[in-house]
Amino acid sequence: MVAFHASALDGVARNPALPTLLLLLLRLLALGVDGDRPPRDVLHRAGLPESAVALILAHPNPGARIDFAMSAKAEPAQRALLADDPSPKVRAALAYGPEVYGPRAKVAPLPDAVCARLLDDPDHSVREALLESPHLAASFVASMATHHRAAARREAVRAWEALSTGERLALLADPDTEVRRAAELQECRRDARLTAELLRDPKSAAQALRCGLLDRADAERCVAERTHLTSLAENPSLPPDLVERLAVDPEEAVRLAVSLRPELDETRRMAIDFTAGDLDRGNGVWWVRDALADPEVMRRAATSAHPLLQRAAARSPHLPPDLLRLLARVEDPVVENLLGIHHPDTPEEVLMRVFARLGGTFSAWMAETHPRFPREGLATRYANHPDGNYRRLAVRDPAATPELIERLSHDSVVWTRQAAAPDPRLPFHRLHEALFVPELASSAGANPALPEDEMAAVLDRAGVPA
Repeated sequence: MVAFHASALDGVARNPALPTLLLLLLRLLALGVDGDRPPRDVLHRAGLPESAVALILAHPNPGARIDFAMSAKAEPAQRALLADDPSPKVRAALAYGPEVYGPRAKVAPLPDAVCARLLDDPDHSVREALLESPHLAASFVASMATHHRAAARREAVRAWEALSTGERLALLADPDTEVRRAAELQECRRDARLTAELLRDPKSAAQALRCGLLDRADAERCVAERTHLTSLAENPSLPPDLVERLAVDPEEAVRLAVSLRPELDETRRMAIDFTAGDLDRGNGVWWVRDALADPEVMRRAATSAHPLLQRAAARSPHLPPDLLRLLARVEDPVVENLLGIHHPDTPEEVLMRVFARLGGTFSAWMAETHPRFPREGLATRYANHPDGNYRRLAVRDPAATPELIERLSHDSVVWTRQAAAPDPRLPFHRLHEALFVPELASSAGANPALPEDEMAAVLDRAGVPA
């Protein structure tokens, strides 16, 4: 027989049947006491029982505790138990939180009290990791407005609208220059005097021009001097006659910025001579980006003929059915890609076009995670397709037979073989054989139909202590 391949152990670590097999789970978690850390997949499982969590928290290998601290599937209260870990690397991993991929991946934040402890951690790397975390609760961000560390107060400015008048005034008078500047860039949206001051600072001028309340003289001077015109063209307070001047500016980027202003009606918008980049996804259209759940804003953007407004609207998972159907008919690959990524009800035909166009890892991710990606009929349509990227779709079909799954496990394309190996319809003799095939061992180890004694045998062969 071909020699056992160690990657089968990684497959068993993520096997969905494993949590019910507590002894095997605990054996995997005990791995690494004297060497390498346990397989990452076993530490990133949802619903780990208390006995398993206790073993992780006491694991002598800090790598195991780091992996658990960054698990997107662990409950925040479970991860929070590492706040007093002796290793600053573990505490820093906890403070930053999980790395997540894809717009549908969400992470519940740590409790505010735990974040407060980490913010005052004696180790600088832990404090820095917390302030850089994308998973902080809005309530905690606002609470940092009165913190004794300037870096924390600077982050609190992000919650400007949630702060009290007293907290805002304190931040505007903060002894730290960076905190004051961040606060002023928020407050200048309603204070022309403050905007004028910020325009004299090269570090803040462009942002102040983009969002600050402008008086007429400053606006005219910036147009005459051609100062940050692309930023100026976005400013909500720019006088209408200056908007008209920038709409015919010789610089293409300036005209494009004007064409995206929210107050323009459709006729005026489309009369501007602009060019949208083929790959521009409309991320910079702030008034659409910041209102993806607002039905009125989504309707204005989705029904516009401006491609960047359509693309910006396609990022919303809240589009009502009529706007989703409208955008699904737009002949724009970027709109289709964004719908496929963000909207849970994207039509099947759009998803299949995105799958065909993008291929590779992204298509595999979308096929596995999108709730509307088709399943029925794929075996008939694609089992004999000349492209292996499509043949692996046949595995998704509930009507695919064990014989077909076994045939695909021998496919000439490795991705197709790997798609078939974890399928529970794969006949046992082929499943057992796949555990010893290097490129299939991990996938086969994850097959939920793998019997408990076979999983135990994988652990035995890998040298995991009983």
